[in-house]
This record gives sequence, C-alpha cells and structure tokens, in this order.
Amino acid sequence: MIKIAVMGYGTIGSGVVQVIGTNQESICKKIGEGIEVKYVLDLRDFDGDPIQSKIVHDYQVIAQDPEVAIVVECMGGVEPAYTFVKAMLTAGKSVTTSNKALVAKHGSELIAVAKEKSCNFMFEASVGGGIPIIRALNSCLTADRIEEISGIVNGTTNYMLTRMAEQGLGFAEVLKEAQEKGYAEKDPTADIEGHDAGRKIAILTSLIAGCQVDFEDVYTEGITKITALDFVYAKKMGRTIKLLATSRQAGDTYAVMVAPFLLPKEHPLYTVNGVFNAVFVRGNMLGDAMFYGSGAGSLPTASAVVADVVELARHIGRHIELEWKPEKLEIADYKQQETRFFVRTSKDLSAVKEVFGEVEPIEIAQADGETGFLTSAMTEEAYAQKAAAFGNVIQMIRFH
Repeated sequence: MIKIAVMGYGTIGSGVVQVIGTNQESICKKIGEGIEVKYVLDLRDFDGDPIQSKIVHDYQVIAQDPEVAIVVECMGGVEPAYTFVKAMLTAGKSVTTSNKALVAKHGSELIAVAKEKSCNFMFEASVGGGIPIIRALNSCLTADRIEEISGIVNGTTNYMLTRMAEQGLGFAEVLKEAQEKGYAEKDPTADIEGHDAGRKIAILTSLIAGCQVDFEDVYTEGITKITALDFVYAKKMGRTIKLLATSRQAGDTYAVMVAPFLLPKEHPLYTVNGVFNAVFVRGNMLGDAMFYGSGAGSLPTASAVVADVVELARHIGRHIELEWKPEKLEIADYKQQETRFFVRTSKDLSAVKEVFGEVEPIEIAQADGETGFLTSAMTEEAYAQKAAAFGNVIQMIRFH
C-alpha cells in the first residue's frame, strides 16, 4: 500500500482526494498496488467532513513519517510551499505540484534535490492544468529539437477574449462576468496582466532549453487595453485576438514573450475558445502538433496531478532524469524580433505613411475619425522608434 499526503485542501487539493477516491480501482491497477491518502495538511479544520480524520497542521508530521512515499503540493505561492516541498524531497519523498509560481522560481533546484535523494519532483499540472504537455515534452518529443511553443495557457483571459469576440462586450464588462462565474479571481492582476502565462512559458522554455529561464526576463503584456473595436478590426482581417505565451528558437537561445496576437483562421489556436487552453508545438522532425483541453478547474487539474502520482508510484526509489540545469539561459532580446504590427491612430493615412512608409489600410465602418493599418515586417525596436516619432497610437497588436 502506497501512502501519500496532500498539502493544501483547497480547490485542487480536494480535487486530488476526489479523483483518487472516485477512480481508486483503475489507479491501483495502473500502479500495481493500493494507494491511500494518509494525511491532508491545512491550516483549517473540516468538522463534519470525513477528511477531518486525516487533517494535520504541521508539515513535519508528513516529512518525518517513513510510511509516506509521495506528497502532493496544492497550496500555491512560493512560500511556505518551497520550504515544505524541499523538506519532503530532502526526506526522500517524491513530490508533485500544480504550483507554477514555485516551479518557475525553484524548479531546477528542486529537481536537483530530488536527484540527490533518489526521488522525483513532478509538475505536470503547473502549466496546462489538465493538458499533458510536460509529459509529452519529456517523453514523446525527446527525439525532436523544439523550434516553437505557442500556447493559450490562461483560461481566465481566453474566456474574456472569447466573450469580447463573440458578443462585442468591453473589457470591464467581461472581467466582471468572469469574476461572477468564478473564472477570475477577486484580484485578477496575475491573469489579465499576463504574469501567470509568463511563468508558464518560462517553465516550458526551461524544459526545452534544458536550463533556467527566469520569468522576470520574459517580456509580458496583458489584455487590459484590448477593446471591442479591436475585435471588429480583427474580424475584417479574418483574424481573432488571443493572449499567447510564445517561445521561438532564435539562434542558440529562445525568444520568449507573452502578449495579445492577431491569429489567422488557419492557425490551430484560432478556434480555442472559452476557458479551454491549448499548446502548439513545432518540432524539427515532428512538425506541428497541438495539445488541447481544460486548462483550469478542480477536477481537470487534479487529474493531471494524480497522473503524476501514478508515475511517481511506479518509480519509488528511482530518479527519473529531467533536463533542467540551474544555469541561467539568456533569452533573446525581444526588441530584435521581427513581426508585423496592426496599429490604430487618429491621424490620417498620409501622416501614417510619412513615418511608417507603405502600409496596408484596414477600414471598418465603426471606426469614426481613426485610421487602422498594418505595417510591413519590422523589428520590435524599429516599431517602437517609429511609434515614438509618430506620437499618436491608440492601439497596437502584433500579427502571428
């Protein structure tokens, strides 16, 4: 019988307990022996809930119990999760987590501790919720050199942009709706400013590059400036607007960014709507592939966590190699990356051409008193210089 502990009995932690309870028989068959939740760590008590008999308030109870082989961390945040997880690994217990903040900041260190102690640190649910992207990168795609990963990895912002696209609603209106439905937090900053997606693409880039990518180095824009009128322009161009986390090979490193992009209808991510997430991968041998599914929520995320538990149970006492060294990767300067830019301004087309040269005008009936246009391909730095000289940019969204 394999004994496990769950740290944090919130949305994900309770989901993990539910998944193990509901699918106990099939999970045990896959492992080859029984599995039991021995402890649940939480600050709270749950009087009247059957889980109360397993509740402990001190993480050392788990760390010092030799019966516990696997620990699930679902607390969120960097501390005290980092302290608790490191203590578990140091005690020789394998750990799986859904905590992207922890993985982005301390992933390489915790993998190294796990290797030293002949146990494992896994984090499938930290990036795509229920989407098995990390396992795919570490097993199915190991023969490929990954040239690009582009993902819709935040369900909150994708839901909001979908509503704006389909209903013509404004940003403030869809944010309020997302909060009322429980898709957005009371403080939605991490989602709408792109920080959540930034941590996730840093994790994915660290894995494909094999060394540390600091999420603080990732250029990040959110969706707060996107308007209903932008979607009218997008429709005229046969495109839609998505918040993408992108990582593309640039020489011997990667160019990494989070920002809204205008996607064409033929792009696989174009049809990813609502709270769903998807990750598009391009390998030098495989070509294009996409992983799609529920990116958030209790049970989809818990499903990915429990899949890690099964994998950890199959490898007790044996470390699974994972290429993520602590050496920092200097990512490419985003200012030198080239793309086309859609721009809105209140100046006329002749003024636009004086600064931007030949452009492609985009005209819509609703755009009273403004000019929309598409630039030729240029670097981010060149665009920024032209925009500064022009001095009248209402909106800018990148082409993908």
